[in-house]
Amino acid sequence: MPLVVVGINHRTAPVEVREKVVFDPAHLQTALLALIRDGAREGVILSTCNRTELYCVTDTPIALGSFLARYHSLTDDLGDNLYEFRETQAVEHAFNVASGLDSMVLGETQILGQLKDAYRSAQQAGTVGTALNRLFQASFSVAKRVRTETQIGANAVSVASAAVSLARQIFAGFEQHTALLVGAGNTIALTARHLHAHGLKRMIIANRNLERAQALAAEFNASAITLDSIKHHLPEADIVFSSTASPTCVITSSDVKAALAVRRRRPMFMVDIAVPRDIEPEVSAFEDVYLYTVDDIHSVVNQNMQARHDESHQARDMITEEVARFMSDLRGQQAVPTIRELRASAEELRALSLEQAIRALHGGRSPEDALAYLADTLTHRLIHAPTHQLRHAGENGDETLIDSARRLFDLDTETE
Repeated sequence: MPLVVVGINHRTAPVEVREKVVFDPAHLQTALLALIRDGAREGVILSTCNRTELYCVTDTPIALGSFLARYHSLTDDLGDNLYEFRETQAVEHAFNVASGLDSMVLGETQILGQLKDAYRSAQQAGTVGTALNRLFQASFSVAKRVRTETQIGANAVSVASAAVSLARQIFAGFEQHTALLVGAGNTIALTARHLHAHGLKRMIIANRNLERAQALAAEFNASAITLDSIKHHLPEADIVFSSTASPTCVITSSDVKAALAVRRRRPMFMVDIAVPRDIEPEVSAFEDVYLYTVDDIHSVVNQNMQARHDESHQARDMITEEVARFMSDLRGQQAVPTIRELRASAEELRALSLEQAIRALHGGRSPEDALAYLADTLTHRLIHAPTHQLRHAGENGDETLIDSARRLFDLDTETE
């Protein structure tokens, strides 16, 4: 299988280069067909914010890098930004990508979904054949094994996910609690998505600009308030995440003290992701408050990243094993057409010899003579071509063919 992977990713190119070769999902099938016209026999295009990769099967070498530049009307050669893998290395790369081992965030799972989407698009375009179908199915299987047999994706490695993970450790019946999210930027939005994904039903989103709070709240059926209203809703909050650009604290110790009095010793989990801080540090002295700063969360993230790196060694060992298995199966598949032709040829000789033996039997030959004729004729016909080639090899000093024949026909095995 002449498999080639050519691509560009977050390690080889800055975002201003990567964005130039992103494929629009709405026109992906058009691009796939253009790739086939350019010389690929099979093709899949993976295009994300961090990578654009062409997975191709080719009968003859084609300039996939040039295709990328030409398709996107680039005047500059992508040059050193590109990487290329062939055969075994291409298979290993596909397995690493699917398993999250080649991602910016080690072990992330989003890339597997993106890879499946790319594969489906190529199927719909009719650009996936036997080879890429086998490769991508194997990639998905390997990714599942890595997820099942290692803990590479078990530890939160973003500030938002780590903070939510801590909150879930503190509160049982997580979905029954209320979260107050202060701010409406990317970090708070991501935190809201993590909370929602883990089943939290009630959220209150506070922001200086009420319209921005309402826009984010609408996504999760949450409530929206202004920063001035925080102290009135703080007693409802079991969980507080704050990330604003305020130069001064938006949650004071007196606000929290008053809220705790209403809550009657029910604990509050608070995460201050802002710099400068949003929550007055004195809040940490309250007995029923668990206050974490951005440094605390980063410490958790760093520990979790190290845990993922530790797990990645086991994952890479699995992929090495799976690559060897895949290539072995692939080489076996490459022999299938020859095996099929050999069996068909032998069957043709068997049918011819049997027909002649039956005619001899009907012509008056004894069963013993007919069987002897069948055996002699079939043996002669089966070994005629190999014998001819071996004699020719001997005359020309072709010891490689002779050695191969001895292995093929198991002639070096001792018989008792």
